[in-house]
Amino acid sequence: MSTDIEAPLLLQSNNPITEKDGKLEKSYFEVMGLCCQSEVALVEGLLKPLDGVKDISVVVPTKTLIVLHDVFATPPSLIVEVLNKARLQANIRPRGESNYTNKWPGKWDIVCGVLPLLSFFKYVYYPMGWLAIGAVVIGLPNIVGRSIASIKNLTLNVNVIVLLSVAGTLSLQDFTDAGIIVFLYNIAQWLESRASHKAMSVMSSLTSMTPLKATLAETGEQVDVASVSLGTIVAVKAGEVIPIDGVVVDGKCEVDEKTLTGESFPVTKEISSTVWAGTINLNGYVSVRTTKLAEDCLVARMVDLVEEAQGRKARIQTFIDNCAKWYIPVVVLISAGVAVIPILLNIGERTRWYHLALVVLVSACPCALIISTPVTMFCALSKAATTGLLFKGGDYLELLAKVKTVAFDKTGTITRGEFIVTSFQSVQETFIMEKLLFWVSSIESKSSHPMAASIVNYASLKSIKPLPEKVEEFTNYPGEGIYGKIEGEDIYIGNYRIGLRAGCKEVSHKMESKASGFIYIGATLVGTFSLSDECRVGAKEAIEELKRTGVRTVMLTGDNQVAAQQIQNQLNQAIDMVYVGLLPEDKAKIIEELKKDGVVAMVGDGINDALALATADIGISMGISGSALAMETGHVILMSNDIKKIPEAIQVSKRASRKIIENVIISFSTKGFVLALAIAGYSMLLAAVLTDVGTCLLVIFNSMLLLKETSEPRNTIILPNKLACGKTCKGEVKCGKSVSNESEASGKTAQSSKGCCKVKCEKSVNKEVGVSENVGTCKAAKSSKGCCEAKNRKSVNKEVGVSESVGGCKATATRSSKGCCEGKSSKVEKPEQKRADCCGPLEGSVEKVGRNGGCCDRVSGCCAERKPLIGGNNRSVVIA
Repeated sequence: MSTDIEAPLLLQSNNPITEKDGKLEKSYFEVMGLCCQSEVALVEGLLKPLDGVKDISVVVPTKTLIVLHDVFATPPSLIVEVLNKARLQANIRPRGESNYTNKWPGKWDIVCGVLPLLSFFKYVYYPMGWLAIGAVVIGLPNIVGRSIASIKNLTLNVNVIVLLSVAGTLSLQDFTDAGIIVFLYNIAQWLESRASHKAMSVMSSLTSMTPLKATLAETGEQVDVASVSLGTIVAVKAGEVIPIDGVVVDGKCEVDEKTLTGESFPVTKEISSTVWAGTINLNGYVSVRTTKLAEDCLVARMVDLVEEAQGRKARIQTFIDNCAKWYIPVVVLISAGVAVIPILLNIGERTRWYHLALVVLVSACPCALIISTPVTMFCALSKAATTGLLFKGGDYLELLAKVKTVAFDKTGTITRGEFIVTSFQSVQETFIMEKLLFWVSSIESKSSHPMAASIVNYASLKSIKPLPEKVEEFTNYPGEGIYGKIEGEDIYIGNYRIGLRAGCKEVSHKMESKASGFIYIGATLVGTFSLSDECRVGAKEAIEELKRTGVRTVMLTGDNQVAAQQIQNQLNQAIDMVYVGLLPEDKAKIIEELKKDGVVAMVGDGINDALALATADIGISMGISGSALAMETGHVILMSNDIKKIPEAIQVSKRASRKIIENVIISFSTKGFVLALAIAGYSMLLAAVLTDVGTCLLVIFNSMLLLKETSEPRNTIILPNKLACGKTCKGEVKCGKSVSNESEASGKTAQSSKGCCKVKCEKSVNKEVGVSENVGTCKAAKSSKGCCEAKNRKSVNKEVGVSESVGGCKATATRSSKGCCEGKSSKVEKPEQKRADCCGPLEGSVEKVGRNGGCCDRVSGCCAERKPLIGGNNRSVVIA
């Protein structure tokens, strides 16, 4: 079954320069004169008065301007002209590319730096001091132009502060300092441009993976990718990069999608499989029918998505930007006050106060603070995109760091969504099973649900060919099933609820324990079928990783309790709560309840999940396998089916939040230090300028560390002989994440993620949680969230609740998923299941089956309060 991404967010575009939107077009510009967020108001003030300009978006970290405009009223060349009149160094930028070529400073920037250095020879020959004025003359015009444009638009930005600083320094006849200020400001802009280009290159490297040529399958001719039209058949040989998005129509191969989705393993592609530009054909020969133009390919849109995501600012960035609007005017007033008030009051030497005012003016420059958030966000969004995670806004990246609960849909999210029919039978003797299977498979072939594909495949194995063209009045009922009319029969297929829609009055949720699906002809039950599904690879590890970080996990499914419990068993009871028998609106209601306890993320892939994705604080959609509606509704898109990307996304967001805090602290601390020195009488203007420039660069490079960082594996091996559990003793070992390696010490303390396990006379503790191997005379087993203590024990089997003796003693240690039980000197026993329903079922209510953190006891009082979460006759079971 092929799946193509049709979400408008991902794939709609038209050409490298502009993107049409009705009569409007979206143009991209590179504005190298942008310094920080304070100049965004200047750009908006220049462009908004132009006819035809509808929307303006400025991405400061990449110095990119995106304008939605009428090209006939305001062509791109006019926009460039207006920006360059304000000395903003703008040019038209091909989408996803960069025109930046300045690997080294310009010759005039170098001259601007050399002249102030030569002016230091004024102590040898005084006229040499005038050379610094040359640096001011060379470097000041751009600053003056931007300052004038800013004042005309009734805004104040960093250029005004620099201009005032230079003017004040010249009035003190300190020409050398004035020249150095101009040089440092210009060279800082060049360094920021280099850093921005470096950050941008992380994303543009994806587009560079796409080849410029494509081979036509019919003639073998190589043509430009940009000239390939829709529906063209292109050939891709082994080792070649797929040039354009499309569907395989002939052949079979394995494709490396790592550059696009982050998928580590090759993906098999066969007829009807979707392939994407920029991925590599590892082996085999395939013919691909193009489904997108080159400029509309998924890889061509990824850079735009990251840039456009900057338009949705994090709350902290919005707060800083709002403060910055008043910050610069206030700083100018304070500086003026420091210079004027002491003079009016005749306090101290005038020159000293004047000099201090200039130091305050330069030191309080807000550039480092203003760029602390957007640069961090851009680097984090870029890093996430290169690993297969697309955020639709910086606000979602910020919010994900605070997530308390992650809710999962079951089918296609936790499970593979590749069902196997385990039984199909007729319950009415009047209907032949083969005829019934033909009807059902024909109707199911018109559905996109994963269950439908399994029934169609099952029919094919029975040599029954579905005929979807014979089906009339096909209707989908979300959360219930489907309906179709074939050969004059009204057939309903779905879960037990579909019987109510069919008109059957004897319908009960208890039927779910007997089968997965039911078939009705009219109001008569004529057949049943059962399906099985398996968890995705890595689902258990992903959920356990979330729990280790303190995130609660919930599964929401429309399936019955039996199917949900099967998945829980496969996950080793890892999910905290499971809600079953849900309609789409029921999932949304439960999400609303969960939001009362904190930020909730919902992970889904189907049409049934769209409402829950929209209701959650953060909707995470499975991009490759998900429906277009789910992707459009979701706030974060997983480009692969790897569910382990979810805890990775949370880690990226938390690292970004830490970087923002670090940058804010760096900005305030360095500025405060210089101001403190100035107030103490050490007012050095040159030091203030160097600190301001250095702080900006430090913030940028600190943010760019996000591009280098990788997710740390949670099962980190920590070597012995380190402190743990707050105690120090010979041979003690720290194992905050896991325990590994051998210790020759006479004593060891092993620490689980939330507790410690003390072991005496132990030689080694294995990395596997709950399993240790003995080399000495005793050992202990450790649970995932607690500890089990054992003395004089020979070995503990990996199976929970069973121990085996190797020497002179036996012990049994039974642990639940959140705790452990001790046993000493006991016979070998089989595990005893103590979990039980706290109370009997109740229609229309929530039934809880609980376990706490101590030795598998039932949660006391879990039925103290019954509040229906779901209306009607729906019954949800919560496994807590």
